[in-house]
Amino acid sequence: MRLREDGWLTGVQRCPSPNVDARPDPEDVSLLVLHCIALPPRHYAGDAVRALFCNQLDSSAHPYYAALDGVRVSAHVFIRRQGSIWQFASFRERAWHAGQSAWQGRTRCNDFSIGIELEGSDDRPYTHAQYRQLWRLIPVIRRRYPAIGREQIVGHEHIAPGRKTDPGPGFDWVRLRGDVPASEEPPST
Repeated sequence: MRLREDGWLTGVQRCPSPNVDARPDPEDVSLLVLHCIALPPRHYAGDAVRALFCNQLDSSAHPYYAALDGVRVSAHVFIRRQGSIWQFASFRERAWHAGQSAWQGRTRCNDFSIGIELEGSDDRPYTHAQYRQLWRLIPVIRRRYPAIGREQIVGHEHIAPGRKTDPGPGFDWVRLRGDVPASEEPPST
């Protein structure tokens, strides 16, 4: 996996979302936000997340989807339970993943963050395949955006407390941080 100059990854599925816009400063990326999503909740198969991020979700296909009718959201990357990766936005674009949010005194986290969605539910464990992909992806992102240190890898719950709970207690932060290189220097390849 490689990050191209235009902000798109090589070796992943690509499905550009219309739910993006220009960042105020494409070089000001200093936060990585982890989320979780499953549509419907706890259902880990199908195409509903891709459809939601691309404004193609049929709101009549499941009772849960009715509340999502007209919702316009996206993320930069979506990691499925089995480890496949979909990219919906260039890292140079502002994906609409964080909503009302703040981190270390800065509001509007979409302006300066990268959003990674994990297929899952915040109260259930994530898969080894998902951690393995995070361990591959995070160093690639950090090489391009060195302001994202360990302390700048957070959950949606941390930037929108009281409003969001993901990735939740099912996510193992110790496991993630134990395998993400601490150094700001790119790992040797």
